[in-house]
Amino acid sequence: MYEKRVMQTPISYFTALTDPRVDRTKSHLMEDIIFITIAAVICGAETWNDIEHYGKSKESWLKHYLQLPNGIPSHDTFNRFFSALDPEAFEQAFLSWVKDISELTNGDVISIDGKTICGSRDGDSKRAVHIVSAWSCANQLSLGQIKIDEKSNEITAIPKLLNVLALKGCLVTIDAMGCQREIAAQIIEKEADYLLAVKGNQGCLEEDAECTVRFAKPVSEWIEDDFGHGRIEQRKCTLYHDLSFIDNASAWKNLNAIVKIEATRYFKSSGKEEKEVRLYITSSKGNAETIGPAVRSHWGIENNVHWQLDVSFNEDDSRKREGYAAQNFSMINRIALNLIKHEQSEKRSMKGKRLNAGWNNDYLLKILTN
Repeated sequence: MYEKRVMQTPISYFTALTDPRVDRTKSHLMEDIIFITIAAVICGAETWNDIEHYGKSKESWLKHYLQLPNGIPSHDTFNRFFSALDPEAFEQAFLSWVKDISELTNGDVISIDGKTICGSRDGDSKRAVHIVSAWSCANQLSLGQIKIDEKSNEITAIPKLLNVLALKGCLVTIDAMGCQREIAAQIIEKEADYLLAVKGNQGCLEEDAECTVRFAKPVSEWIEDDFGHGRIEQRKCTLYHDLSFIDNASAWKNLNAIVKIEATRYFKSSGKEEKEVRLYITSSKGNAETIGPAVRSHWGIENNVHWQLDVSFNEDDSRKREGYAAQNFSMINRIALNLIKHEQSEKRSMKGKRLNAGWNNDYLLKILTN
């Protein structure tokens, strides 16, 4: 897992970036632009105009930390800078920051999933920006992201993301899109284990897995009951080591078990009951008590990243479409999300922390430097 260290401000990691602007147009320092943007987004800014207005309202405070040779940049300057900034270099700086604030140890569940920034679509001529992200469940950290090329899909983006992540000793969970032999092999080569959802996108694999859970003898079971939100839910995880029903099982590197998850939900108000069965393959040597929570942990990327970005940061409604603006602003949002989540001196919601940061400069500084 990623063992939490003292959070370090990410600003210093981005000062070595190559400034995309022509020298004669540089009225404002790159580090000032980045600092103001991160601070503004932490405090609730969602647009370039918001960032400019934030900077102007906090100019006297910002002057204690920034040079601001020509005052606060305009919203056009923020837009032009992040539209031109190399997103791959920005991603590498982000990865360096995350690596330095975390220490890899065994056992963390790393969830990988995709998210579309719907507002980045510009009519029918340009499809929306789609990002594949990685999330550390144990440490509540966004570890990195890769933009999917317009003529590609998650299958090609996931290997690129895996390639830049430190995964030794971790369990990598991916939905059915990532259930590919090459991806499984790459995870093993990174000295990690995989837990991949199985559906009908891999030939007869789903059918073979269904035969396994029907006829093979389980080796491990684990049951969890959950009460709340007006419903009773029971989740049962069952492991099967008999791979004789899997056609060409050896093609899946280090395949160790078939996993069946049965979820039964009872809704108190309506008396309605729902049942769901999901199948997975895994290289992990863990038992059902280990694998069951890992399956549930996968959805942490939905609740803690995608949901937060859509609801708290309003990312889905973003209309940033010029150049690399949408991709780079998504990275800014993830930087802000990491910083806010790891400020634990106040037990408040994401919204509450962002409001307090906007009102209280000392609290904002604590978020930026905690």
